Amino acid sequence: MSFILTTRFTKPLRILARHQLTSSSFPTYKPASLVPQSLPPATSSSPLHTTAARHRPVFNSNDRNLWRTMAEKDVTRYLKQSHDRLFENNKAWAAEKARQDPGFFAKLSEGQTPEYLWIGCADSRIPAEQITGLEPGEAFIHRNIANLVCNTDLNVMSVINYAVRHLNVKHIIVCGHYGCGGVKAAMTPKDLGLLNPWLRNIRDVYRLHKDELDGIPEQDKRYDRLVELNVVEQCRNVIKTAAIQQSFAKNQFPIVHGWVFNFHDGLLTDLKIDFKAELEEVQKIYNLVD
Repeated sequence: MSFILTTRFTKPLRILARHQLTSSSFPTYKPASLVPQSLPPATSSSPLHTTAARHRPVFNSNDRNLWRTMAEKDVTRYLKQSHDRLFENNKAWAAEKARQDPGFFAKLSEGQTPEYLWIGCADSRIPAEQITGLEPGEAFIHRNIANLVCNTDLNVMSVINYAVRHLNVKHIIVCGHYGCGGVKAAMTPKDLGLLNPWLRNIRDVYRLHKDELDGIPEQDKRYDRLVELNVVEQCRNVIKTAAIQQSFAKNQFPIVHGWVFNFHDGLLTDLKIDFKAELEEVQKIYNLVD
């Protein structure tokens, strides 16, 4: 059972300071109603993800004004709904997977042998498996703001090392996306506090290509070009690692690819990085094989 949260107002609301709020602060506010909604089984004409999407709480959780006017009990109730919805979706997903392939979870429990390492942006709109049609177990995934590969970041370095040396992935994909907030922030002359050292990596890419980027008159196109250049630079950072160089020298894999995702049509663009040429160029300075 899932619920839909609805709100209704009969008169304009007064905005009160926090210390003024009481249980009677909103006499014209009718408490949110919880309308039970059963979750129908997914069918071939109603895929699981669209079925689940239709049963999300009908409520704009980003509407800050509405949050301020909601009673505390209604906020608590909504948060519980949004939490419980994930378990409802999980049960539906597990049931559908078991129906489609009775041996799915038995195979999943045996271990992973992914072909791909995906290094992508943490943006919530880019689910790697869904946009590539992959199943669980087919891609080892790492995500962070602006899909960066920094040699001082033990997280991404550990992921690369494990994926290459232990999982024997055949492809490493660095995937950025047009309209990246991290890239836009990096091109903004502003102190961003804790984000400064992270975004500096993108600003360094900007510095390397400043003449080209400054020559692009349209701001959005300039941002998009930096997205592409950033992906290429992060691919080079992957190639600089010992794990990649040594594995390729021995096995002729993995190959490193640079892609960009477009929100407007849902398509991926291959930047067609010449891996062998990039490897040869990188090893003129960063040779970790010989």
